[in-house]
Amino acid sequence: MAQELLTTFADELQGVLLKPSEVSGRYTICIGEQKVFDRKEMGGFPEIKEVKQLVRDVVAPGKSLGHADRKVQD
Repeated sequence: MAQELLTTFADELQGVLLKPSEVSGRYTICIGEQKVFDRKEMGGFPEIKEVKQLVRDVVAPGKSLGHADRKVQD
């Protein structure tokens, strides 16, 4: 996921920090001090498409993610 984010947001992100947690199972994504995803609150792990959308909404709201922006049709 870190590599996907760095590739997708090459101009917007300066880096990705992976930080071990003292709490087992913790998975949180923050941009600066802003939490954009928490596994415990959301009840599971996100798909990369969802992560890209959440990050995009903070760092580059007008940026198109191409196929990652398309919703699944029923």
